[in-house]
Amino acid sequence: MTRHHPLRWTRQTLRYAGYYGLIALVLVGCGDSPAIFDAAGKAASEINRLWWLLFWLGSAVYVAVIGYLMLALHRRRQPLAEGSLLSGGSTRTVIWGGIVIPALILLVVYGFTVRTLWTLSARGADAELTIEVIGHQWWWEVRYPDQAIITANEIHIPVGQPVRIELSSVDVIHSFWVPELHGKLDMIPGHTNTFWLEADRPGEYWGLCAEFCGTQHAKMLFLAIAVPTAEFDQWLTAQQEMPVAPTDALAQQGAQLFMESACAQCHAIAGTPANGRLGPDLTHFASRRTLAAGVLENNVGNLGGWLIDPQHIKSGNLMPSTLLRGEELQALIAYLQTLE
Repeated sequence: MTRHHPLRWTRQTLRYAGYYGLIALVLVGCGDSPAIFDAAGKAASEINRLWWLLFWLGSAVYVAVIGYLMLALHRRRQPLAEGSLLSGGSTRTVIWGGIVIPALILLVVYGFTVRTLWTLSARGADAELTIEVIGHQWWWEVRYPDQAIITANEIHIPVGQPVRIELSSVDVIHSFWVPELHGKLDMIPGHTNTFWLEADRPGEYWGLCAEFCGTQHAKMLFLAIAVPTAEFDQWLTAQQEMPVAPTDALAQQGAQLFMESACAQCHAIAGTPANGRLGPDLTHFASRRTLAAGVLENNVGNLGGWLIDPQHIKSGNLMPSTLLRGEELQALIAYLQTLE
């Protein structure tokens, strides 16, 4: 049986590991996913700095360990001198390589970690705006308590200002994460966790649930939308207004259909008899970018598909499939599009 030189085997292993690692890195960059290392806020920048420190320290340790391993494989056939492990040189190597240097690395990591945690905790004390985010299977309820605004699957914040975020859940444990703005924090039923968000520049940043919460965990997304202060104030004013009653005959038919069906028992629309709390508040539904918690773009075609068979798009969610006729579907879509 052919025996391969251990050093040759190690080189092949490292080469294949490098290939697979490169492939994985390329695949991670595919798709419209959050850019974790493109920090757009102070908190994310602090977390990135700590991550890069850990990465380079870990890489240096890895290279050193692999170097010693390769050296050991190269010299494996040389006889060991009696008492060599207790010789002065070997003893110093064990003390420095096994005790002193690891202790220094841990001390550096500990110091930078404490600094990062202190920075993250101190910044939120300056927040003037409070937003409550409540996790559901599988969507996000968003409340602005001081402004009496309720929306869903979108968080609007002003650029350059820290915003206090209060997190809770009504069913299972979720985890709130906007990678480009901050780290993640769990949402626990019966308990409120608090932290903050701040964006340094305008943009739309994807958020997601970072704790497995059921079959549609991967489809529980939201948008954090950062805009200049003046634009944010305009958005607040628009959200506080009641939706205008439809004047078009088709939209009026849709409004009547909505109020007389189970829709009004699950959803709320301000200024109407609809006051359900099981599903998202639809008061300003037409102004939102997405449907089904970030799964679909909010347009006529996707809305029609969602209304007819939401289980096909997001199986297991609480919205049942409907048996709407063609004209009823068109009327309901026309009404929902007036809710701006």
